[in-house]
Amino acid sequence: MRKLFDIVLVFAGGGAGSTVRFLLGKWVNAWHNHHFPFGTLAVNVVACLVLGFVVGIADHRQLISPSARLFWTVGFCGGFSTFSTFSAETLTLIQSGFHLSTFVYIISSLVLCLTGTFAGIYLGENS
Repeated sequence: MRKLFDIVLVFAGGGAGSTVRFLLGKWVNAWHNHHFPFGTLAVNVVACLVLGFVVGIADHRQLISPSARLFWTVGFCGGFSTFSTFSAETLTLIQSGFHLSTFVYIISSLVLCLTGTFAGIYLGENS
C-alpha cells in the first residue's frame, strides 16, 4: 500500500510541476521575441532553487515528511525541470548557427542551476 501511495505522490507532483513549467515557460517567453530559450532557462533555475530548498528543509532540518519530500523532489521538480527540452533547444541553437547563444545557454544553465540548487539548500538549512 505504501508503494502505491508513493506512486500517487510522484504522479500528482509531476502533473503539478509539468503544468507550472508550461505556464511559467510561456509567460517568460511572452516577454521577448529572441531566439534564446529564456523560458526553459528560467524554469530550470527555479526548479533547482525549489529542489535545493526542499532538500535543505527535508534532509538538514527534518521539517517535512519523507512523503512530502518525495512529492516535491521526484514529483514536482521532476515534472517542473526539463533537461530534455534544454538538450533539444541547445541542438536547435547549434543547427541554426547561433554558436554564441549556444555557449551562453549551456554555461548560464550550468552556473545558474548549480547556484540555484546551492541557494535553495542554504535557504532551506537556514530559514
